[in-house]
Amino acid sequence: MLTKNNLQELLEYEAQSPVLSVYLNTNPTEGTIEDYKLQLRSMLKDINLPKDVEAVKEYFDLEYDWQQGRSVAVFSSDAEDFFRAYPLAVDIRSRARFHRYPHVKPLAALFDTYSRCSVVLVDQQQARLFSFHLGELKAEASFSGEDVQRQKHGGGSQTVGRSRGVEGVAESPDVISQRNMRDAAEEVAKFLKANDARRVLIGGTTKNVSAFRELLPKSWQSLIVGTFSMSMDAGYDEVQEKSLEIEAEAAKHHEEKLLQTIITEAAKGRNGLTRLDDILGAIREGRVQTLVIQDGYQEEGYHCLGCGYMTPQELDTCPFCSSDFEEIEDVVETAVRTVLQTGGSVKVLEGDHLLSEYGKIGALLRY
Repeated sequence: MLTKNNLQELLEYEAQSPVLSVYLNTNPTEGTIEDYKLQLRSMLKDINLPKDVEAVKEYFDLEYDWQQGRSVAVFSSDAEDFFRAYPLAVDIRSRARFHRYPHVKPLAALFDTYSRCSVVLVDQQQARLFSFHLGELKAEASFSGEDVQRQKHGGGSQTVGRSRGVEGVAESPDVISQRNMRDAAEEVAKFLKANDARRVLIGGTTKNVSAFRELLPKSWQSLIVGTFSMSMDAGYDEVQEKSLEIEAEAAKHHEEKLLQTIITEAAKGRNGLTRLDDILGAIREGRVQTLVIQDGYQEEGYHCLGCGYMTPQELDTCPFCSSDFEEIEDVVETAVRTVLQTGGSVKVLEGDHLLSEYGKIGALLRY
């Protein structure tokens, strides 16, 4: 499982020799093993890093489990004795890059969309709990309360009451189901906290989902990004698929709102920027909270060897520290790494977006 620590290692890694980064979609429902191996060979044929290319091919030939997961990220620098491979449970666009550091933009996008999601299936008696990270099951638990159906079939007041009711008087099914949901809500809140949930999905009938969400503490209610209809007997694969679908939809909706906010703020001269040069200056000052880029956007640029300032313009010396510049193939990739290293977030937008009309990049500032 790819963790935040793994991502941090990739962010901090920088070598004197190039690092080959390969992302390969291997979703078994979309192609065969031979299809994907052919695509891999095509991506690697023009990359002049023979030992790294061979190491990547060997990993797919001998180590990668083609029956598990939907994609994989591989990083190799033979000169530095560096090799990492991370199978992923979510789809990713295939690509290959080589720089002095690992290409992390795609992973940043996955973390933003699919990290630490908890799913709750609930009815009037029980709850099933799942914690997913990047689409992969991290933890699961269950809760079971009193039998509501037995009370419903027991003939009303002729049934002997349960221990929580008045002796000799049966509790109604509504009372029992409400108590079950309250108890379940307490257990769910503990589960969400233990698994550091960032977003929550609730499944079940419309009536049960509506009743249950009102019993959760407000802090967890605010993290609910979707609800859906699903049987309590649903299999793990069905739950996983539904959670990925809703997470992607929720992320797209959030991105559209964020993009509109950035454009509005930029137009008013406040905390939004849509020009690459301005954004790179704000990154140097540590002001960028969220960086938004169009998927595939690359731009050549220059990087100060002294203070780290980046610019798409060719300059002889840095205007801030008078140090020399080095030319870099992709200043956007370096910007992504810097924002993540300084505690900001990065969103990579796929498909047609309003962002394409504003230079393919935008930023929401801290101040």
